[in-house]
Amino acid sequence: MDFLSVNRTLMIATYLFLGFFIANHTITGATKPIGVCNGRIADNLPSEQDVVSFYTMNGIGKMRIYDPNQATLQALRGTNIELILGVPNGDLQSLTTSSTANNWVQNNIVAFSPAVNFRYIAVGNEVEPSDPASQYVLPAMQNIYNALVSTNLGGEIKVSTSVSASLLAQSYPPSAGSFGATSSTYMTPVVSFLATTGAPLLVNVYPYFAYIGDPQNIRLDFALFTAQGTVFQDGALAYQNLFDAIVDAFYSALEAAGGANVEIVVSETGWPSTGEAAATVDNASTYYKNLINHVNDGTPKKPGKAMETYLFSIFDEDQKGPAETERHFGLFSPDKQPKYNNISFS
Repeated sequence: MDFLSVNRTLMIATYLFLGFFIANHTITGATKPIGVCNGRIADNLPSEQDVVSFYTMNGIGKMRIYDPNQATLQALRGTNIELILGVPNGDLQSLTTSSTANNWVQNNIVAFSPAVNFRYIAVGNEVEPSDPASQYVLPAMQNIYNALVSTNLGGEIKVSTSVSASLLAQSYPPSAGSFGATSSTYMTPVVSFLATTGAPLLVNVYPYFAYIGDPQNIRLDFALFTAQGTVFQDGALAYQNLFDAIVDAFYSALEAAGGANVEIVVSETGWPSTGEAAATVDNASTYYKNLINHVNDGTPKKPGKAMETYLFSIFDEDQKGPAETERHFGLFSPDKQPKYNNISFS
């Protein structure tokens, strides 16, 4: 081989390496792991097809839905939008029967795969230990997982459940986060399942509700990511925002429950634009923009680890309640007009 051929070969190898490095570092690092929840408790929303097109038009690459809405699943075909598919709490008991779980997977996942990019199945949403449905969560998770494995989808689609911060018996300081005696009985077997199957825990994180629940002790700037400098120190870890503190409290609780290897996906977070104290357009805009800019940074406990995070919700939902704020969590009005300026999802 002559000198020019060797030189050309080296140049090609260099370009290939640089292309691989950029694709796996620069681009991935710059892309924000942001999704948006698609709630439909309203009577004035765009059609399912229009909603999916709206996601694509706005560069939103991840969606959460709360039930296997067939029109939404049809509309998602070929879009490559990553999906969290929810199992309604009212369906949990029926899915403790393996044949029912098999049919559910066949009708709602296999029938649409691989044209729909399923990422997680959220088996139940914010089921409390005191809720009679809590006894059905883990058996339903196991049956859906087994049904996915039998169709060779068990490695691609992770089965989890979505929980709220109310499960934490202790959240301050974050290093002491724990589920407590009542929640542990419910959560420890769930955490064991997640650790065994390599699935994350889906957590709904709402600094807004924490703030309005205790405004005497929680600063608004701490909840909105606008605090200047450290707000509190937890050992060697410095906390500047409430979102990180809640997420890290869950990581500590997972560790205490035997799930040190279980990751967290923030399956909901948001701030309402009206309805109660601190629910303003300015505060909501500040929260969303700062959150989106923050998620790639990780938390003090998991620095540099991007947090997959789903904003709640794409549109205001006029049939939610009873609190007025519940109807005003949308990023957009039902007529698709943005409520906040200059929010980028990618």
